[in-house]
Amino acid sequence: MGYPTLEPATMGAIPSPYPRNFRPSAEGRRSAIPWKEGLVTTSPGRSDIRSTIAALAIAALTVAGVATLLPAAPPAEAAVQAAGVEDEGAGCAVPSLPDAGSLPSVAKLPDPFTRLNGTRISSTADWPCRREEIKRLAEKFVYGEKPAKPAGVTGTVSSTGITVNVSHNGKSASFSAKVELPAGTGPFPAVVVLGGFGADTAAIKAAGAAVINYDPYAVGKEGTPRSAKQGAFYSVYGSSSSTGLLMAWAWGVSRIIDVIEQSGGGILRADATGVTGCSRFGKGAFVIGAFDQRIALTMPIESGSAGVPIFRGIPGEGAQSLSSAYGEQPWLGDAFGPFTGSPARLPVDTHEMVAMVAPRGLFIMDNPHIANLGPRSASVAALGGAEVYRALGAGADITYWSDVQDGTHCANRPEWRTPLQQNIQKFLLRTGTAAGAMRISSRAAGNLAEWRDWTTPVLTSTPPTSTPPSPSPSAPSPSAPSPSAPSPSAPGPTDPPPSSPAPGAGCSATVSVNQWAGGFVATVKVTAGSSPINGWTVGLTLPAGAAVTSSWNADRTGSGGAVRFSNVSYNGKLGAGQATEFGFQGTGTAGALGPACSSA
Repeated sequence: MGYPTLEPATMGAIPSPYPRNFRPSAEGRRSAIPWKEGLVTTSPGRSDIRSTIAALAIAALTVAGVATLLPAAPPAEAAVQAAGVEDEGAGCAVPSLPDAGSLPSVAKLPDPFTRLNGTRISSTADWPCRREEIKRLAEKFVYGEKPAKPAGVTGTVSSTGITVNVSHNGKSASFSAKVELPAGTGPFPAVVVLGGFGADTAAIKAAGAAVINYDPYAVGKEGTPRSAKQGAFYSVYGSSSSTGLLMAWAWGVSRIIDVIEQSGGGILRADATGVTGCSRFGKGAFVIGAFDQRIALTMPIESGSAGVPIFRGIPGEGAQSLSSAYGEQPWLGDAFGPFTGSPARLPVDTHEMVAMVAPRGLFIMDNPHIANLGPRSASVAALGGAEVYRALGAGADITYWSDVQDGTHCANRPEWRTPLQQNIQKFLLRTGTAAGAMRISSRAAGNLAEWRDWTTPVLTSTPPTSTPPSPSPSAPSPSAPSPSAPSPSAPGPTDPPPSSPAPGAGCSATVSVNQWAGGFVATVKVTAGSSPINGWTVGLTLPAGAAVTSSWNADRTGSGGAVRFSNVSYNGKLGAGQATEFGFQGTGTAGALGPACSSA
């Protein structure tokens, strides 16, 4: 497939990350560009981290179609920091990996908490070695191997650029990246932006972080056959290497971090690096963050097939097929080929790659308007990976945001600017405590309950002192306090049923509740009657001891007892029979809520 050529202001002329049916505008992808349906989308380490993650705020629930704000971390606690090494599980003993020919077809997502030997982890101290197992599986069956740090890595860091020189086993390669510093005095944290296309660079610099403009094609070039790959990575490891471009790009960023570490930290901080990219570069950013634990903040955007969306969900969603993604470019490793038509045979899936980032910062930005990008499958991956974040006590450190109005591919959306800067402040500057959020658009909301048959364990924060648990999954003990709420996509048996519609003047309201010990999330659907309405108000009464802590898509009056919600500017006008949703999170027990709706 051919690609248009674009010349970003921050890079030289490089092929665009867009599929061939897109023609980005000169204004930087902000103009409305129609999506043509039917076309293909391109689209041993620190020990103290264990005690840190145990002290973080609990995760919140995710409700399809609405925003659920996660509880903020206590002000006295800093965000989880990146590990000081590329792979803190490198010293773990990993059992023999299965052979491709022996893999059974399993429709459900693999259990991220179950080891290769069939036992389940029981402590946060177990996670590094379990993560290493997932890493090895992903390398063998999905991306190809990411070699460890080469024998020789040298380079320079200046206020305008970074040079990288690599030598290994008699072979060498070099590449460079441009640097843009923010205002102020360094040393600065930095965000690596792949190919000039990622999160808003102006917003990144305004938040106080530098931008490293990284050309992935200098490390792994597109448009080459799998048997003759080109770029710095393949100059060192051979043009016929079975490692795909995404992992080659990840290797390149790891070598940039090596050079920053060696530079003395006068300009850029080696302990505060983020990564972002959109479309094919979103795929790259996702893999980079998963496979280098020195990355403090990972921010993929609209990554599509071969990116965040679960492989198992892509065929049923109408996203770019796996065979197309595998064949379009050698993004994925050569070993992935046999799985393009049978992803259920994969012993890993992308929810586990999301989990590989845990407990570090992760901000996934997605587009619900383009089915070819697989946003529904991406939300399932985020929900599945968030279960690991919750179990590690770091649920407040993951954000998934697809609730956006503009459907243009790779646009800089206003909805993302605030959470982008909050994530930079929290994970790179370490001055913020804003909790993550799950803002899943109702246009493309996945249901994790449909994809898993495993439960999320309560992990202790100390190393296990007894024999490993049995191979069978077990739910948290009812007598043990849960560190966080159960997934809203898998409601518990005690959840109250949705209420019946309450008649009102021109509108009705129904409510569904996900309840857990000590809290709940409610989703309220407002439906216009036989005539259009220009506004609505919903009143309900909370039982004693219950209180609203946050709400979204509505203005609120009161927090306990009689509470009233009214429309905001963009969801008040409803045509006859049309509906909108708002939600709120509370403490205590919701009980059987009876909403009453009145219209204007």
